[in-house]
Order: sequence, then C-alpha cells, then structure tokens
Amino acid sequence: MNAWTFEGQPDALRDTITLVEGSSFCLSQRCGDIVPGGAQGVYHSDTRLLSRWSLRVDDHPVEPLHVLPAEPYHATFVGKTPPRPGQPESTLLVVRDRYVGGGLREDLVVRNLSQEAAGCVITLHVDSDVADLFEVKADRIRPVADVEMTPRDTGLEVFSALRERGARIVVEPAGTPMVPAPGLLTFQVVVPARGEWRTTLEVNPIVQGTELSAWFPAAHSTEHAEPARRLAEWTRNGPRLTSSNTGLLQVMNRSREDLGSLRLFDPDHPDDPPAVAAGAPWYMTLFGRDSLLTSWMALPLDQSLALGTLRRLARLQGTKVDPLSEEEPGKILHELRFGSQDGGSPYASQAYYGSVDATPLFVMLLGELSRWGLHIGAVGELLPHADAALGWIEDHGMADGLLWYRRKTDRGLLNQGWKDSFDGNTFSDGTIARPPIALAEAQGYVYAAYLARAHLAREQGDEVTKRRCVERAAAVRDVFNERFWLPDRGYYALGLDGQGRPIDSLGSNMGHCLWSGIVTEDRADQVAAHLLSPEMFTGYGVRTLASSMGAYNPMSYHNGSVWPHDNAIVAAGLMRYGYAEECRRVAAGLMDAAQAFGGRLPELFCGYGRDEFALPIPYPTSCSPQAWAAAAPIHLLRVLLRLDPWIQYGKLWVVPELPVGFGRVTIEDLQVGGSRITIEAYDGRPPVVSGLPPGIELLTEPRPPVGGGSRSDMASRDYGLAAQ
Repeated sequence: MNAWTFEGQPDALRDTITLVEGSSFCLSQRCGDIVPGGAQGVYHSDTRLLSRWSLRVDDHPVEPLHVLPAEPYHATFVGKTPPRPGQPESTLLVVRDRYVGGGLREDLVVRNLSQEAAGCVITLHVDSDVADLFEVKADRIRPVADVEMTPRDTGLEVFSALRERGARIVVEPAGTPMVPAPGLLTFQVVVPARGEWRTTLEVNPIVQGTELSAWFPAAHSTEHAEPARRLAEWTRNGPRLTSSNTGLLQVMNRSREDLGSLRLFDPDHPDDPPAVAAGAPWYMTLFGRDSLLTSWMALPLDQSLALGTLRRLARLQGTKVDPLSEEEPGKILHELRFGSQDGGSPYASQAYYGSVDATPLFVMLLGELSRWGLHIGAVGELLPHADAALGWIEDHGMADGLLWYRRKTDRGLLNQGWKDSFDGNTFSDGTIARPPIALAEAQGYVYAAYLARAHLAREQGDEVTKRRCVERAAAVRDVFNERFWLPDRGYYALGLDGQGRPIDSLGSNMGHCLWSGIVTEDRADQVAAHLLSPEMFTGYGVRTLASSMGAYNPMSYHNGSVWPHDNAIVAAGLMRYGYAEECRRVAAGLMDAAQAFGGRLPELFCGYGRDEFALPIPYPTSCSPQAWAAAAPIHLLRVLLRLDPWIQYGKLWVVPELPVGFGRVTIEDLQVGGSRITIEAYDGRPPVVSGLPPGIELLTEPRPPVGGGSRSDMASRDYGLAAQ
C-alpha cells in the first residue's frame, strides 16, 4: 500500500514506539526521546510538528528502563538518571506519561529516592522542521526557510508562515519555573527527599494559523478526554467475546483496541459515524481500498464503521475529469491527504484517485452492509453513489468486458491494485508487467459489485436494475474465466498486460477471486490446491507470490511476503467454496503468527517457511498498527463460524468450522437486524444462537448448492440470483 509514487520507507522502525489516535501519531525511541535525522516525530494531519523532543537531566540522557504500553494513544516511559555525585547508584527515577491525539501531552515526573533533596537542571531540547509526511517517508525533506521558534511566557511556539503550520508548546501548570529559549526549555528544580517534581507539557497543532484545542488538556483527567471516552464507548457498545482460547482473546482484544484508535471522525459532519484510517505510521488518513476492506472485515465488531467509511467516500466521490489527481466521475478515491501546500507529495491537501479496485469495493461493501439488516435508510441514500461507481466502471474503466488501469500522468501510481509497488505484477520469469493491466481480483470485485447491486435492486422491487446487473455480472464472469484461466498450469493468471497476455505468475490474487465468487466450481479444486501448496503456504500464511516464481523474494513487499489481510480474504474464499480444512489451516497459521507478534498482526511479514524458521520473521518497515491487519482476526473468526447474515431474505447462517482444539467461543451482543444476538460455538458441537430478530430463520447447515455439482454454498446464492 505505497502512497502515490513514494515507494521507499525510512530505515527500520522496529525499535521505535508508535502511539496513534485518529490523524495523529508519534514515533519515538524507547526512552521517549524523539531524535532528528530519521522518521521519528510527532505528526498531525500529515505534518511533522516536532522533529526533536529530547530530555536531559543535568545534561545527561535518561537511561530507559521499560515502556509500559496502555491504550494505542498512551504509553509510559520509565527511566533513570546516572548516579548523583557521591551516590553509588541512581536515585532519580524519570517517568514520562505520554498521550498522543491532536498533538501531544506529556506528564513529566522526576522522583527522588534519596534521603537528601536533589538540585537538578532539566532541559528539553525541541525542534521542528514542519515537514510534510511524504517528505519524511521518502527521506527527501526540503528545509523550510521560514520556520521560526519563538519563546513565550508559557513555553515555545514554532511556526512556518509558508506552510501555515506549526505548534505551540505549553508548560503546565502556569507559573512553573521555566526558562524558554529557541529550541530549549530549561527547568531548575529541587526534588524533595523521597518526593517528586512534576509538570505537564502540551503540544498543540497550529493549522492555517489557528491553534487547535488539546485533545488531552492538562486541566482535565485523561480518563475524561475525548479519545479516552470514545475508546471506552467503542469497547462498551461492541460485542463481547469470551473463550477458553486465551490466545484468541489476546489477539481479538488487540484488534479491537487498534481499530478503535484508527477511527477517523469528520469535524464537518460530527453526527456521522467514523471512517477508518489505513494505519500507522504512514497511512493515518482515509484510503479507499484499505478503509473499505477494513470496515468490511470489522462488520461483526461494528457495522457503523462501514457506514461512516461509505459516507465519507461518497462525499469525496469523483465528479470531474482531472488527469493530475486521476479523478473521474463516479470514481472512489485512493487516498486523502492534508499535507502542506508545497510539501513533497504531488497531491498534498487533496484526494488522489489512482485505484482500480476501490470503486467496485464501495458497491460491494454497501451490499454487504445491507445484508446485516442495519442502517437500511442510509443504504438507500447511498444507492445513487453506488450507481455512479458502476457508471465509472462502465464508462471509464472497462474495455473488452474487463476492468483495466493505467495511470494518467507520470506522477501517479504505476500499479493501482493492492500490490501497488513498482514490481507488484510480474510474469513467471520475473519480468515486470507494464500497464495497462487488468487484474484478476479486480474482475472478481466487479462481478461481486454487480451482484450486490442486483440484491439491493431486488429489495426495492427494481426488476429492471436487478436483471441488468445480473446480466453484466455473468458477462464479466464469463470473460474472466475465458481469458485468465491457464489450463496448462491449473490456476488463474495475476492479470493481463496491455497486449492481452496473461501475467502467468502464481500468486494470492486468485484467493480474492474465490472470495468474490467469480471462480467456476470446476476449477476451484485446483485453485485451492495451489494456494495450500508448499510453494504458496508458509505454515503461517499464504505468500503473495509462489516461491517457484522468478520474482520471488520472501523479504520483498509484494513478491513473496505474507499479508494478514490478504490471508483473511483467501481464507474466506476457501470457506466460500466449501474448503473448510484448507481454510482452517490458513486461519490457524495466521493466528499463530499473531501470537508470535505479541497479539498484534503487522501489515506484513517475511514469507519464509515455518519449516525454515520456528517463528515468523518480521518485515523491517512493516506498519503497525495497520487497519486491515487489525481487522483480519475479526474476519477470520467470522469465517470460521460461517456467520452469514442475509437479513433481507429473513435468514442467518451459523455453521461453525472451528479447528480441532480451538475451544469454546461465545459472542454476546452481536448486532444483527436491529437485535443483539448471542452465538455459542464449540468445535465439534452444533452452535447455540439466541436473541434472533423476529422473522429471522437460523440455518445451521450450509445451503444446498444450486444447479448441482457445486461445493459452494455462499456462491450458490449468487448463482441462484443469476438464475432468477
């Protein structure tokens, strides 16, 4: 998920501490210091507010002891100073309690464990380059000539008139002994014997010349701050999971917490539910593809996240033709940014639309949200946007019955599917495929989008639209299966290049095709076998590219690595076509990887086999927390439960396929059709479901296939619609 044309990332972030809340985040050392020269800093709305934040006691750095993680936006850094004169051991403990959101709040405490008062000079070195996020990410920072740091009675103020951005650093409480100077705050203090000295520092963003209010103001308890109240409400109102599987609980709790911190609230529409950012550190903004897939996978946790994402994307849907931003009427954006007007990004402070798959995914998610039986009125309000999206597919994206992409200028993304690095699409000999390209998974998304719109039309009694969408879905499915299938290989090509040649590498893309239902049943056996083959399956997950391919590199971004969200989709596709055992293997491997990473799945990890290394090998610059990685375990649990609501048809399927030894799973207060239900599942036993909405039939056996010979219970429902 590289943003626009910037595919590099700064050096390894694995030893940094990341705190995140909404569009704000902080990267620091384990001692709490932010040091210049790399990616560390305090960021808000795609601007680095602070590039240095280094604490010294008597001109000595603080030695880190431990980092105590709490909420995603909060951590406590515990350290010590060198021994005082005449003391054999350190007697000063330094605690930095940090909260990130709309800037930063840091509660600084120095505790004296000695029986004698300690006189200290505490200095905080501060700097800011007011750099655009993309400048930092690409390691191409352009110095801003007019950045000024001005001492104030309350602290410091840094500001760039050219970029209209900066920050005000406020020392609380008022009257704290402090000497401000450009780049330096100095405190001369006496820490009582067996006592402590404390102060609070606020860093408030200045955007377009206006200082923003602190999200964690020093005058109030942090428990009552807006981010804390939102996270508490998110936890309180969502479903409750209990299980005898402690590893599952650890992973799911981490996922819930991370997704809560990545929610984006639109200040211009305060009554709307939130959308979701793609992830930290580089993607703390709205992404079309990422936000849509994340909110899809998070549906069992919170359906309003999907609604908020759909509404936000609908407001930003393309209305005109603009080659620079790649906007076209009906197109759903790739990415929204808020950087400085002269920053390193070619599309700073605006939307960029270079994505081939966000538009059909928008229609798919709207249809999926409808199936849960919530927000019915809102779904109807969004139908014109779904029709505009399908209009873009037909008028601007399709040729020869397939959806293609090619960037409009040399400033756009070369590849515009989810594997969007420059070498994300290669032939089996390693040759890079050049656009225009028709991706396999994008055709599946178009197929599913048409069927989703057909179901929505059926609900409204719109027979004309239903029939038209069914016919177009069938046409896409026919062309796809004719042109992408490689009979001598037994799998689907990654895509077609501009000359119509199949891009013949073996990759995970065809797992997405299972998920969308575009694969014909007679080929599903071979597809499933390839996905679980030694060339593809590492034991922890399915590789993006098979080890037998010319471009394979287990340490690459898209050519052999393992992506959790990709695997959650593959697992769902396997289960959709009835390959329960194969699905369980993928799900179990990914959950093992999650526990190896401390409960939090990263954006991706290296594609080495489990037989080669006992633990998954981290990808050095993987983003964490990453939204669709955080949502992947939630989707996996839904897939293993075969939880499939079709409330508009009066049915709810719950057909658990839990792995042996998975343990008991109970989900309470799961919102379905306006009611809160409870699901109890135990491997090898029938599920128990209570609290169903009136008129909803519970089905605990897969739906019989339509047309005979099909192993696909979910896909058969699509085919059943097509047959009407």
